[in-house]
Amino acid sequence: MTKEDALLYMRERQDLRPYCIVRDWIWVDLDLNQQQLNVLESTGKQPAIIYAHTVLFDSEKRLDIGDFVRTSPLVAFEDGYLFATANTTYVLLGNGVRKLAKVEMVGRIF
Repeated sequence: MTKEDALLYMRERQDLRPYCIVRDWIWVDLDLNQQQLNVLESTGKQPAIIYAHTVLFDSEKRLDIGDFVRTSPLVAFEDGYLFATANTTYVLLGNGVRKLAKVEMVGRIF
């Protein structure tokens, strides 16, 4: 899928949520202890975030083209490439990688 295809797809969805199209992404599964996991899940979130090296488009113009972004935790994953957080849907273009990391390490690196 190209950036243009993603833009058309998101506009056709008529989803009122802000969206951000990214590439060069890393899906980070958060390695949490049971207490941390319980707190996260009690808010309807899942232990995963996206770190994307390249922003291609941000519907709210919060980020510039070429910026990097680290998301808040996952709320829903749809269609194999839509990573939804509480506030934004991230369209994951191209291939990415998946890694496991302790939440403390994620905070230090990004």
